[in-house]
Amino acid sequence: MSKDSKRMMTLQPLHFDVLIIGAGLSGIGAACHLRRECPSKKIAILERRSQIGGTWDLFRYPGIRSDSDMFSFGFDFRPWPGLKVLADGPAIRQYLNDTAEEYAISKDIHFNVELFRANWDNQKGLWILEGSDTVSGEPRRYSCKFLISCTGYYDHHRGYLPKIPGAEQFQGNYIHPQHWPELLDYQDKKIVVIGSGATAVTLVPALADRAEHVTMLQRSPSYVISVPAFDKLSARLLKFLPKSWVFKFARWRNVKIQRWLFKASKRWPRFMRNLFLKGVRKSLPKNYDMRHFTPDYNPWDQRVCAVPDDDFFKAIHAGKASVETGEIKTIGKTYIELQSGQRIDADIIITATGLNLQVLGGMQLCLDGERVPINEKLTYKAVLLEGVPNMSWVFGYTNAPWTLKADISARYICRLLRYMDKHEYDICLAEDTEGCSENNSVMSSLNSGYVKRGNHVLPRQGKKYPWRLLNNYEQDSKILLHAPIEDGILTFHTKQIPEEQTVQVSTVNKTEDMAAH
Repeated sequence: MSKDSKRMMTLQPLHFDVLIIGAGLSGIGAACHLRRECPSKKIAILERRSQIGGTWDLFRYPGIRSDSDMFSFGFDFRPWPGLKVLADGPAIRQYLNDTAEEYAISKDIHFNVELFRANWDNQKGLWILEGSDTVSGEPRRYSCKFLISCTGYYDHHRGYLPKIPGAEQFQGNYIHPQHWPELLDYQDKKIVVIGSGATAVTLVPALADRAEHVTMLQRSPSYVISVPAFDKLSARLLKFLPKSWVFKFARWRNVKIQRWLFKASKRWPRFMRNLFLKGVRKSLPKNYDMRHFTPDYNPWDQRVCAVPDDDFFKAIHAGKASVETGEIKTIGKTYIELQSGQRIDADIIITATGLNLQVLGGMQLCLDGERVPINEKLTYKAVLLEGVPNMSWVFGYTNAPWTLKADISARYICRLLRYMDKHEYDICLAEDTEGCSENNSVMSSLNSGYVKRGNHVLPRQGKKYPWRLLNNYEQDSKILLHAPIEDGILTFHTKQIPEEQTVQVSTVNKTEDMAAH
């Protein structure tokens, strides 16, 4: 045993009732829900970074903003306070900080904690978490009765960077947006942004004002739709209605619109495809080559990119930006050459090529010292991890604003903890006894490149509910917020009772039946 390992084993863990991993949108939201609904619980948030924000603190590239409207992206218990539809990164960070302060969460955050192992000790009925301080290098040890992972689903240390022939000989700046240089000078530079997703369509107009020219180089197109930058209806309603009414209505309205767009895209894909492309054609300069904006897949097979007030298309109109579609043959010292033979001059290349998927922030999960193969596990109601006691996994929507699912998941966890306290249960466990696992992952409804690359690291999708993700806000809300906790699948017991005498809760109302309705 190494010296560091011995020090870790002798270190007395700091104990909490509930530990939350991650101080981003999901983690702050979960902590606030616990403060509101389970005030007696002693909680803490363990955060790898030095401040609140998660994704919104990590990404600092020009123009970074939400790709969902803020009324539905904000928390249900604390409405977004402004009228800007797609908010920028600094505004979102401020919103998270203000929320943490309002609910007295800030004092419960342990910053600079890099976790590398969480082990469930069955004899003690506790999670033991081991890590280190990212600043001092000192070991950190924690214990808790219930563990909540709010780490998102991608690697914060490195983004996805495909191997492109010749990249090593490029003489300019070669940048991934996840690691944006703070002092990058791009004034009057020729910039090529490789990619076609939300990051690329955000970067292009943000860089175009100062750059000589920005080219978005894509292998294949995405759907791009324009949304209003400012909520004019809510602004009018605020003149004669209370703010709380207006913001509640705006959230309800936007959730309904998003759900309709998604459902319509799945039910009438040809109609919605034509509708989206008609909007793009209207926004582009006359006779612009539509092949750059005509995907070869149906709407919402991948996420749809939203841009505020046509800003992306305005940059094209102004001649400050353009789009090229093709495969890269090689990168030279000052250019990119396509398979077609076309060359694009570049002083700066930005690889907006996506993310590397990762679960639990890279932390190892163990049960009595045995490693848990997360990529072989199911998720129960998309909140608990199959076969893992007293652990929740907060995972937002990929086909709607992330926070909609994160909010109702956190509220379900609060319901579960109150139920356990009421019945004096120490442990909850969800186990698949019917072999419901499929080969696809929980994100298989999307065919985006980063989902395909990360399929092997994510939990499995199930054949039926509660092991199958519904990606349906209306149904998820009914089940997580109102259906009985007891369903014949989730089991409870006290740590004093031997495992073979685990209490099986009787079925009151099958959630499977509710899901069918």
